Amino acid sequence: MNTELLDRYIAAWNERDADKRRAAVDALWAPEGTYTDPLAEVRGREAIDATIAAVQAQFPDFAFRPGALFDAHHDIARFTWELGPVGGEAVVIGFDVAVLDPNGQIQHVHGFLDKIPTT
Repeated sequence: MNTELLDRYIAAWNERDADKRRAAVDALWAPEGTYTDPLAEVRGREAIDATIAAVQAQFPDFAFRPGALFDAHHDIARFTWELGPVGGEAVVIGFDVAVLDPNGQIQHVHGFLDKIPTT
């Protein structure tokens, strides 16, 4: 995974147009790709798209942005991300590990939440 793929990943989480978001998910994830974090465990593009839509509904005025960390080797990448108001302090901070399939699509994302709202 390179930073261009990370940029596309973050863009998919920020895409509010349902058709464009689904196209981004289809381009990024393998058909049976998975996304797992403390709040979600889903498999398949449709479920991943629905998870992103649910996060957007929960945080309608927020946007994702890359965090300070990005490191990759072979078919594995780890990176941090932030979620908060545009130009404002992050309300949620996470750490993800992505594993690519042989076609360069995301096979698995293992997510961790380092900071979450307390209310």
